[in-house]
Amino acid sequence: MKAGLPRLIGILLVGAVVVVVALSIFGRGQVQQKKGFAGRRDASGPVSVVAATAQTANVPVYLDGVGTTKALNTANITSLVDGTLLSVDYREGQDVKKGDVLARVDPVTYQAALDQAVAKKALDEAQLANAKVDLTRYANLVKSNAIAPQQVDTQRTLVAQLEAQVKLDQGAIDNAAAYLRWCTITSPIDGRTGIRLVDSGNVVRAATATPIVVVTQIQPIALLFTLPQQQLGPVNAAIVKANAAGSGPLVVEALGADNKTVVDRGKLQVVNNQVDQTTGTIQLKAEFPNMNLQLWPGQFVNVRLLIDTLSDVVVVPPVAVQRGPPPNTNFVYVIQPDDTVSVRAVSVGQQNETQAVVTRGVNAGDRVVTTGFTQLADKRPVTVAPAQAAEGAPAGTATAPAASGEKAGTGAQKSGGTDKGGGKRRRSSDGAPSATP
Repeated sequence: MKAGLPRLIGILLVGAVVVVVALSIFGRGQVQQKKGFAGRRDASGPVSVVAATAQTANVPVYLDGVGTTKALNTANITSLVDGTLLSVDYREGQDVKKGDVLARVDPVTYQAALDQAVAKKALDEAQLANAKVDLTRYANLVKSNAIAPQQVDTQRTLVAQLEAQVKLDQGAIDNAAAYLRWCTITSPIDGRTGIRLVDSGNVVRAATATPIVVVTQIQPIALLFTLPQQQLGPVNAAIVKANAAGSGPLVVEALGADNKTVVDRGKLQVVNNQVDQTTGTIQLKAEFPNMNLQLWPGQFVNVRLLIDTLSDVVVVPPVAVQRGPPPNTNFVYVIQPDDTVSVRAVSVGQQNETQAVVTRGVNAGDRVVTTGFTQLADKRPVTVAPAQAAEGAPAGTATAPAASGEKAGTGAQKSGGTDKGGGKRRRSSDGAPSATP
């Protein structure tokens, strides 16, 4: 009996230790579970959002196209005479003016031909002078019947022949002088020279198709671009309106590689007189000053044609416009004075990367939600956070986009996923209004 007492006491102590450990483990799990439930976001609490104010602005209306730059004028400089190329008087890539000397051809034979023509004219002029003196003498003699009248007529005919011969000699002189002048090759336009194609010392010929150099005029420069034939009507209407207002040609903007930066502004020169039936497009030509040489012949360029300007229209950031089911395709969340949101159907006139024109449904001064659509619904309370605090926004809200129209965060664009709290994310169209504006 005494021997079994220590064993009983040992068993009781072990059991007590097991009970304490079990209570410790299960109690900690319950506390963590309670903290987990208490730590979840209150589904009925205010949602943190970022907002922007609708404003009035003058919005330009553009038509976008793709074009190719082309030199305003191009001259293939070739020799008009046969001979040896004595010198090349330009540097590759040099800007030249009209009349600047580009190359020289050996003029020896052409100078000799000119000298011969001049000498021949002098000979014929001397004969003409003598024939005129004889004609005067014969005219006096025929009055006294010293010679026959037929001799006077013959002399008069000889004078006329020599006069014609002198004119023929003058033509030969002009022709020889032209050939001699062509030995000095000059630029016919203002422009820039290209790569030298013929070196000095080579024999050039008038009949060859290989130019000595190509001169292109790139200031100003031309640009050929195309638009779909469906946009021909608005373009012609804009031209008529501009002519009636006396505002001049329509403005064309050439864009940089990012398709945003305007590298140069020009004027529309002509709309082609027929539609390309193979592509269904119409070709247009614009002219740009190209003062800083931003454009180069043969370069592909994105362009946009300004056809109108919408005056004093209401604009909002494009990320504020949400898309819902028909019949209300577009809607926005408008923040009310009591810090709740109201779902409002809108009509969007035009939209680009930076702003959306709202023609109906939003007034200037209204605050619209731009970020944080995940848990929004009609009449849901919200707290408006500054745009720069969007990176620290609570879970379930979208990252704040820049005002230039960056894409909204995953909370505003993606749907059907789950948030960090484990609940199913609300689609952006869940709070769409049920009536058209």
